[in-house]
Amino acid sequence: MKIMRICFLATLLWISLSGSAFPAPPERIVSLAPSVTEILYDLGLGDRIAAVTTFCDYPPQALDKPKIGGYSNPSIEAIIAMKPDLVVMIDDGNPIEIRNRLTKLNINTYVFRAKRLTELPQGIRDLGIVLGIKDRAFKRADRIETAIRKYERKIQKSPPRYLKKKAIFIIQAEPLIVAGTNTVIDDALKLLGLHNIASDTDSPYPKYSIEEVIRRSPDVIFMGQGPMTRETSKGLLKRLGSLDAVKKGRVYYTSESLYRLTPKAISGIDEIAGYLGRY
Repeated sequence: MKIMRICFLATLLWISLSGSAFPAPPERIVSLAPSVTEILYDLGLGDRIAAVTTFCDYPPQALDKPKIGGYSNPSIEAIIAMKPDLVVMIDDGNPIEIRNRLTKLNINTYVFRAKRLTELPQGIRDLGIVLGIKDRAFKRADRIETAIRKYERKIQKSPPRYLKKKAIFIIQAEPLIVAGTNTVIDDALKLLGLHNIASDTDSPYPKYSIEEVIRRSPDVIFMGQGPMTRETSKGLLKRLGSLDAVKKGRVYYTSESLYRLTPKAISGIDEIAGYLGRY
């Protein structure tokens, strides 16, 4: 949190020295990441978005926006053609070479640097200042922060019966891919007092073997909907049938709300908390 405060103060200092983030709030924004696109729409800036990546699929309106390629390999030519006032990107998915090339072309860029759930509110505040919607962004960030603190206090004051229970969040059945460390999903599980059995991996989305899942014996299993459905997971659950989580029906299918660091993550946390209430 200390680092985020320093970044926020640096942003304020930059704006105070320059008079404002830009001569006028950017009206043509190109988003280079699905999470950024979601945040921009959440802040009511859909009409300012000039183009997005081919992976920007939420909200549905984003599908109708012009595309500039993928977020790891966007087309510089397509970006230029959009005549953007600002290109918003992330630093853990957009190559730094893209930002360097855009800077050399005198195209304004902004890097959304929040990576963890607890960093999201400050990331939204910083972005809001740059976009000239400080009040709106601060109010949204405050609501997210309040929701996070609600769960923190709940765990601290009255530890629930599922505290420290082992959990696994399965992204895909074949090959078996789970949510590991440095993911919003891992953040959410920890926030709710669960122990993610895959949090000791080096990869955010590691491949797991059936044998390893059985050996670690999670008390509760979450299945991310999308590629994972009740039908496609039948074979996997049959192979995991020796686990108490499967025998006792502690297998829950969740939405994809926790797949990206956006305000929608809060609804994903609420969803998992709701399932845990049945524990």
